[in-house]
Amino acid sequence: MKRFVAILLAAALVAPAFAQAPTVSALKGKTVEIVIWTHEDSARTALEKRLIDEFTKANPGVTVKYVTYPSGKIKDIVVAGFAANAGPDIFNLEIFDQYQFIANGRVAPVDYKLAGFKSAKDMQAKYMAGMLDPVIEDGKVYGMPLELTNWAMYLNKKIFRDAGLDPMKDYPKTWEEVMAVSEKIVRRDGQIITRRGFDFRYPYYLTSVVPMVEQLGGELVSKDGKSVITNDAAWLKVLSYFKDFGPNGKNLGSPTYTAARKVFDNDKNEIAMSLSGLYQEARMKGANPEFYSSGEWMVVPFPQWKDAVRKVPNNYYGHYYMVNAQSSKLEQQAAWALLGYMLQHGEEYLDKVAIVQPTKALFESKTFKDTPYSDVFAKDMAAGHIVYYGAASSKIESLLKEAFESVMLSGVEPAKALDKLRRDVKAALEDI
Repeated sequence: MKRFVAILLAAALVAPAFAQAPTVSALKGKTVEIVIWTHEDSARTALEKRLIDEFTKANPGVTVKYVTYPSGKIKDIVVAGFAANAGPDIFNLEIFDQYQFIANGRVAPVDYKLAGFKSAKDMQAKYMAGMLDPVIEDGKVYGMPLELTNWAMYLNKKIFRDAGLDPMKDYPKTWEEVMAVSEKIVRRDGQIITRRGFDFRYPYYLTSVVPMVEQLGGELVSKDGKSVITNDAAWLKVLSYFKDFGPNGKNLGSPTYTAARKVFDNDKNEIAMSLSGLYQEARMKGANPEFYSSGEWMVVPFPQWKDAVRKVPNNYYGHYYMVNAQSSKLEQQAAWALLGYMLQHGEEYLDKVAIVQPTKALFESKTFKDTPYSDVFAKDMAAGHIVYYGAASSKIESLLKEAFESVMLSGVEPAKALDKLRRDVKAALEDI
């Protein structure tokens, strides 16, 4: 935490690289089209299209085709595009899906000067410690952070009071309390849940479930990289918790139910607590401004086990903008200059979209400090770590989903699911 605070204090020394859109000398007298593929986010789309317009006005030879896809589909679309050698010039995915493109040589290293930096060292100095680690290979940086996300718990105060609970005193601090509070809040029509206390984010098991294991001293991959699925007791406790939580246990929630974070914003007495990032505030404000302004919601830290051996909040993950290595030299130059300009507007991304770019300057800014509950996210992030396991990350995510959902939905015993998970994760790591 001390190091984190020190980083923030140093941020005031960092100034934006661009006051206005840069002109790219290599583009003089030439025309080029840049294709961007990214996930849907109406607020971000509006901001990025404005920044793109500013860039293209300063560089009249450049046109930009900006294409959005649903967040649940973009990974498959990008993979298919690159497999056909028809990938976009610029794209972004969650890092554990995106790393494979670095490993396979499909993305170009950052052109530091065109992106607004003096050197690789200068670039790293402007970001918080460790934020570029997932996109560094052989000393080169292969992406620029669009956002860094960790989750905390959103809570509906009205539902708590309706269940006879005081939201300021009775919000859950432990996973045991999450279940106990959910039992008090849940409502059912037969076996059909009509109001949930809490439900997990599925299938983001690397992000939220692995920290639950780490709190108990378990690891997905040991620090020396020689062992997988360490500390069986920790894993079995978490698997058993999910079994007990799901429809074949206490029937408090399940991957089959509507995404909790979207239901939460509706404020229709359907769910009391949901895990999400700071960006959820912008989505809530857009979807339900009355609820956003009501003061009837709050954000509390990621829960810990009563017998946790160390504090581990939600893992944070990154979306990085990357450039296609198969794009022409001119397309790559234009792409890095465009990204450099777009991503110099971190405070606007936070203010208009509520997404966090992990720059030192942003965390020290008044915009960040004035964002509701930003301190909760910052404190959790300071105690957390970024989640990625190299080229195997995406596969491991799928294996975790299979293991946990087999226990929740298919009645597989935790010990059996754990044995299979260990074999499968080991094989996935050996395949890369």
